[in-house]
Amino acid sequence: MITTQPLTPEAFAPFGDVLDCVGTPDKLINQDLCERYHDRARLDFEDGRAGISLFNAQARSLPYTLDMMERHPLGSQAFIPMNLAPFLVIVAQNLDNRPSNPLAFVSRAGQGINFLKNTWHGVLTPLSEPGLFAVIDRIGPGDNLEEYWFDTPYLIDHA
Repeated sequence: MITTQPLTPEAFAPFGDVLDCVGTPDKLINQDLCERYHDRARLDFEDGRAGISLFNAQARSLPYTLDMMERHPLGSQAFIPMNLAPFLVIVAQNLDNRPSNPLAFVSRAGQGINFLKNTWHGVLTPLSEPGLFAVIDRIGPGDNLEEYWFDTPYLIDHA
């Protein structure tokens, strides 16, 4: 059983970036009416370019069965929710080219994430409708998706 934990920049740092407006803004813009939180994600793409796509995923619920994880060896992948609902974020360390010791986080309103290149992660898992996300990832040639199916699935639930 994997127990969810809050999504914090410190806990998530080995896997990527938490995208939110916490702390002091880097600058004020638009006649000082807009706080700019600048350059929040470590975007990284091989032999391609950054593209923005929209994903509309069906909501899932907890407990959640984790039977597959994926990674993108050629580029990072950012998920920015287009609503203020929490979503489930699942990551794992790489051990012998397979995911090991999965962790599960629940975002809070206003948080997005950026998975670093080659990070094992679960599929997009909104916890309520609509599951609409802006996704910034690599557009380019080559196979940028690896999947790993667990022999024994994990169960993820609230703390």
